Amino acid sequence: MKSNIEIQRIEKSKIDSVDFNNLPFGSVYSDHMLECDFVNGEWQTPVIKPYAPISLDPAAKIFHYGQSIFEGMKAYKDAEGNTMLFRPLDNCKRLNKSAERLVIPEVPEDIFMDGLKKLLEIDNDWIPTNEGSSLYIRPFMFASGIGFHASPADAYKFIICTAPSGAYFAGKVKVLIEEKYARAANGGVGFAKAGGNYAAQFYPTQLAIEKGYNQVIWTDDNSHEYIEEAGAMNIFIRINDTLITSPTSDRILDGITRKSVIQIAEDMNIDVEVRKITVSEVIAAAQSGSLKEMFGAGTAAVISPIAGFGYQGTDYDLPELETPFAETLKKAITDIQTNKAEDPYGWRVML
Repeated sequence: MKSNIEIQRIEKSKIDSVDFNNLPFGSVYSDHMLECDFVNGEWQTPVIKPYAPISLDPAAKIFHYGQSIFEGMKAYKDAEGNTMLFRPLDNCKRLNKSAERLVIPEVPEDIFMDGLKKLLEIDNDWIPTNEGSSLYIRPFMFASGIGFHASPADAYKFIICTAPSGAYFAGKVKVLIEEKYARAANGGVGFAKAGGNYAAQFYPTQLAIEKGYNQVIWTDDNSHEYIEEAGAMNIFIRINDTLITSPTSDRILDGITRKSVIQIAEDMNIDVEVRKITVSEVIAAAQSGSLKEMFGAGTAAVISPIAGFGYQGTDYDLPELETPFAETLKKAITDIQTNKAEDPYGWRVML
């Protein structure tokens, strides 16, 4: 059953003021957004309205207790002008998994999917067609109910905003393996896309930037012995011709790009191992020359190659390869996303 959606169109589009040939990532916003409130125990009628600031009471619990979750998605256009999404139901399911952990009401699938499709229909001209660009989509939910009492709110907002965007990272990045700070802990919310997870990353990341690195490689919270994630992305490490990535857990996000990389790599007959990997194993591989590649995987960057890393005062450079796995896998994924290749997995959703 399709959800009813109230539509309030903008009087004059601002699209003519946007330079689609020079798009930053995530800081130019489309004409409309979707908003839906949860009050009195029920989801209300979704509204698509002009993109604008929202008004909240100073006692809204989002400000005091951090009940906030989000997703990251992209919409694409192919050469014929067809609009596509990539594994959108996975985003909906993961948003609701995050919601459960933070005691936020789950958003019904029809509100999520029907609202998103209608929003993309209305703002279809905002989807870039330039190579490497896409329409970044940010669904998010937060506590709008008020009160200073430390308890879950009684009202919430679900919003979807979109932003025509260029590449997230330009070129390769240099990373620092973290020895002190942790992104997440067992029993915590590391598996959820909770806003606080990312806020807590900013300080150690800033320390790494001050040392000349772009991002942090997160290690486990207990011993800092195991490699876990790369910045805000899942991490893949290639030793010889084997691709290794950490298993998901309470601490590690079940990345949609991560799952796609694993599936495509296996189908390309690349040896993939989903297992714990120690910092010492990575250092030994770098010293022996068997460490060939490291890259992050996530919605924003798709795949972000790592040029080198630092650990305990020593920098290690990764070799320049003629045909890196990162490049091959990124092309395979983006070709599916943009309808340049067959989709044997049923991941591409045409609108």
